[in-house]
Amino acid sequence: MADDSPPTYSPDHFPSSPEEDTVEVAKKLGKTNMLQWMEIRVSEPEKRTTTSMKMQDTFMVYLIETRITDNDVKCKGDGTTSLWRRYSEFELLRNYLEITYPALVIPPLPEKKATYTWQNMATDKFDAEFIERRRAALEIFLLRCAAHPIMCLDKIFIGFLQKEEAWKDTVYATEFQSKADSKLKSLNASFRLKKPDQQFEELKNYSNEIQGVIANLLKVRARMADHQFGVHKLHGNYQRVFNEWSAIEREMTDPLQSAGHYMNVYAQSIDTILEEEEQYADQLKEYLAFGESLRSVCRKYECLQYDQERAEEGLTSKHSQKEALVQGKTSTGFSLGSLKKAMFGADTPEQRELKIKHLEEQIKVNEVELKQANEEMQKFVDAALRDIDRFKRQKTKDLKEIFTNYAIMQIKQCKKGIAIWTSAKDCFAKM
Repeated sequence: MADDSPPTYSPDHFPSSPEEDTVEVAKKLGKTNMLQWMEIRVSEPEKRTTTSMKMQDTFMVYLIETRITDNDVKCKGDGTTSLWRRYSEFELLRNYLEITYPALVIPPLPEKKATYTWQNMATDKFDAEFIERRRAALEIFLLRCAAHPIMCLDKIFIGFLQKEEAWKDTVYATEFQSKADSKLKSLNASFRLKKPDQQFEELKNYSNEIQGVIANLLKVRARMADHQFGVHKLHGNYQRVFNEWSAIEREMTDPLQSAGHYMNVYAQSIDTILEEEEQYADQLKEYLAFGESLRSVCRKYECLQYDQERAEEGLTSKHSQKEALVQGKTSTGFSLGSLKKAMFGADTPEQRELKIKHLEEQIKVNEVELKQANEEMQKFVDAALRDIDRFKRQKTKDLKEIFTNYAIMQIKQCKKGIAIWTSAKDCFAKM
């Protein structure tokens, strides 16, 4: 089970800047996450174009605003900041967090290109609706980081919110990229493990199940949205027919025109409905991306376990070599050592003693390495399982809220549809 008590932080978590006092005061007041004393908003997306080497680069920037909301927390000035960030800077921040905190489930960023959309929805990355949805998702990313008891106090994260100039230089100065494991090693470690950890195997299956279920939900929703859009827009034709009919049947002009009006209202209502639905789809897409965050934690564990197994194999091999030398055993198979012995004779007692002594030194080094590998792996497992438990509790809460609100929205839309059709029915009754 997860331990919800505030973790202990090292001084390295805190920035050596004017914001340091603010964070220290918040910590002393028992504030376990940044959202307890700071408000964070992402607003005013703005399209910009720069020219370099006769080439134009068009991109979006987002205004990040922060405000201290707790009067007990000291701050410099009035406690408000605002700065602009590109999407690529959000990516840099996330990469830093993922490498610096390998045992944590790092929140995902919004998708670069719209997926699982209904056919009539724009997919242009500069489309105003898409940009607005991305802005909201970037804000959620920052809020999730700020709500995390460890990530919220990282100096690079705080600098992202409050330090516009030279922030990138500060990130690269941490040399976080040098801590990243080899991609090839990450990909192959799981296939070379002798005893895969059942907990992390189950976690991989769990992440696959989450992604599979949510992907199917999004696909079904997109198909239903296409069907819904077609049905509603068909009612626009009814309006045209009723209006033309009203010009022919003079005694039914008013009822027919009124019925046509309600048909048009029903046809136009689908645009608002599907825009609202898209917000819930984006929330589901976040948890679709969380599946990859979970697998990332599994891959990092597999790399640690692979290192531990190699250290264990190396130590076992050295012990076997030492035992063979002590007992004076010789290899029965072909090897460079057996060939050398056949050509030049067996080792003298002095040479054997020297080899045994050398092996004993190597064994001591390997024992230290194995102990460190075991401690590092256990530390990772404890931190990972604690954070995964936190993630699961948050996921249950969020998905319950998403599906409940979606159901409430559908009920409201159905009631509006009933009201529109009831009004149209009354118009027909007057004919």
